[in-house]
Amino acid sequence: MNQFKIWQIGLIYSVLIVGIIFAMPNFYPTKPALQVGFGASSSVLNTNIFQSVTSELEGKSIEFEKIELNDNSLKIIFDDVENQLAGRRALAEYSDGDFIIALNSEPSTPEWLRSLGGKPVNLGLDLAGGIHFLLEVDTKRYSQERLSSEGASLVEEFLSRNINASYSSTGSEIKLSFINSNNLEQAREYLNQNNFITSGSKYAISQSGNNINLQYTNEYLAEIIDYAVEQNLVALRNRVNELGVSEPIVQRQGRSRIVVELPGVQDSTSAKKIIGKTANLEFRLEARPNDSFLRKESFPFKNQPGRTVFLEKVIVLTGDNVTNAQSSFDENGRPQVNINLDIDGGRAMQNATKDNSAKVLGKGRNLGVLLIEEKTKTYFDENDNVIQEKVPVRQIISNAEIQNTLGTSFRITGLGSSQEASELALLLRAGALAAPMTFVEEQTIGPSLGQENIEKGINSVIIGFILVFIFMLIRYKLFGLSANIALMSNLILVTAIMSTVGATLTLPGIAGIVLTVGMAVDANVLIFARISEELKANVDPQNAIRNGFSKAFSTIMDANITTLLVALILYAIGTGPIKGFAVTLSIGIVTSIFTAILVTRSLVNFIYGYRRIEELKI
Repeated sequence: MNQFKIWQIGLIYSVLIVGIIFAMPNFYPTKPALQVGFGASSSVLNTNIFQSVTSELEGKSIEFEKIELNDNSLKIIFDDVENQLAGRRALAEYSDGDFIIALNSEPSTPEWLRSLGGKPVNLGLDLAGGIHFLLEVDTKRYSQERLSSEGASLVEEFLSRNINASYSSTGSEIKLSFINSNNLEQAREYLNQNNFITSGSKYAISQSGNNINLQYTNEYLAEIIDYAVEQNLVALRNRVNELGVSEPIVQRQGRSRIVVELPGVQDSTSAKKIIGKTANLEFRLEARPNDSFLRKESFPFKNQPGRTVFLEKVIVLTGDNVTNAQSSFDENGRPQVNINLDIDGGRAMQNATKDNSAKVLGKGRNLGVLLIEEKTKTYFDENDNVIQEKVPVRQIISNAEIQNTLGTSFRITGLGSSQEASELALLLRAGALAAPMTFVEEQTIGPSLGQENIEKGINSVIIGFILVFIFMLIRYKLFGLSANIALMSNLILVTAIMSTVGATLTLPGIAGIVLTVGMAVDANVLIFARISEELKANVDPQNAIRNGFSKAFSTIMDANITTLLVALILYAIGTGPIKGFAVTLSIGIVTSIFTAILVTRSLVNFIYGYRRIEELKI
């Protein structure tokens, strides 16, 4: 007899039940919502803000379902779009334009499902609607400015070695001029000794008279461009997090472009404000108590409302001189940030701290790190048109005591927590964009278009499923019914796995699911064809069923493994849409093996395995 053991049946259907539970959140509709946050990524929305926002909405009779408080954002869920838009305007007026308010949508998954970890599949930009930006990093300007800055640094370095020199910059080349051949030879020797990088030479050096011309080599140019684009990626990812968007995409495209996709966000103004904002850092000494007010300025602390301190107006150096910053722990296990500066920054830092350290004064002066951001306040006029006002904001993120003379490498201690140290390191690395960027392309995909894509995608799956269902039922009768139930189980498991792992479903992903529907029954067709051959060879029905499943197994595995390998290659080397197709296809292949072999076999066993069969037709 063809029978599974009790534990085998229990295991198979336990997987299906778990799959049904984790697929259920996708059957609950989404609701309009607002994502509210501060302009600074480190600001934390506290309970007072929570209560104030609640009172403001209730005071203006704006109905909302609930408000959720996260680390640095507030999520407000509404029952309809009318209240959502009214809430956006009310909060913009209440905050005087300081809040970042993004239109969003949130799933209405029941609490008991969410407590189990259930969540709907994340929808890509083409399905959920949202915003697509393509930004171009101005690598030409960046390399020219960097080369010019290095020219000034080299002249200062030569002067420290008693080599008289001057420089001029012309686009991608700098010309160093010397008063005599002796100085030129000394400079040439220095350049030759310091003209090495990991990938080869830094400069292409040529000589004409008493002049030395320097150009970046292609290897070094590629290196600094990669650095600039990667640093901008870090900065953009940090900024996108302020919008609280689920599954945002911030990735490099080609040599110097960056793609930003924000599914579910319809407020392009707020999104563009965050992504395109500028920021920089300044290092300044804390002013002495008896310093004139003409020589000092008062600044607030970023994370300590109400606390201010006076810093000197003289800027020691800016964030442009920071080449790297990493958070770590000191010898006592306390958080710190290790900082590396370029040559100019190191020299400026040394000059500023050599006479102001604890080693010289007994108690060192403090060195303040000032974050300068150009924020945009957003208002709405009577016709709900967006009005923007740019406001520069200067806040202190660190004010630590100088222990020793500092150079190109030093550390900032006295930080409150490792989280604060990590944030400071991130701000130092990415507070300012490494290179300027421009918006090359901007697209807003409306939710109606996304809804149309979803409906067409779902209809294609349903139509394909119905056609396969009818064919299998007519062609293979009860065997076909078992295959159809297994096919439904396969769709449920694909949905459950994508929901659980947080995969993003795109329009090409739906195409992958449609293909999976056809491939899922392909395994059953092979099994049923093998059973039919066994019956034609006069094998008794029970053994024919057993042989059909066992002998078709290797063929099914070979076919699915080869397809899976192709899907994995598509995911590895493909771009966004191709990856979406590869993800659903890969998951569908794995689940179809499970359902086609185990689920179908359990159903066939239930129908035929517990009785004697004199004749079997398939």
